[in-house]
Amino acid sequence: MAEHLSIPRLAGATVLALACAASLVGVVQVRRRSRRGAGAQGFRAGCASRGSRSGSFRAPRGALPAVPRQRRAGPHPEDVRLTPAEQAAFACLVRRLAGGR
Repeated sequence: MAEHLSIPRLAGATVLALACAASLVGVVQVRRRSRRGAGAQGFRAGCASRGSRSGSFRAPRGALPAVPRQRRAGPHPEDVRLTPAEQAAFACLVRRLAGGR
């Protein structure tokens, strides 16, 4: 043991290293289970036993079953019709901002 390290400091570093290793092992196990599909099936079976809708949970391949899937739908894009004069003005503005290219 180095002379400049106190016992509480060394013990703290050891506990931190053990906690990191334990969390890494846990994450690896969850990823393996979700890859095999056992994690999602186990989750569905647990939900069915509690009375919720069975089969409603579907984890995409490679995703963690505990993390909900994000929605892809956002606000609807606006669709604005421009008059020919507005289109010409917009084209002129784009040319001006592009430096005449």
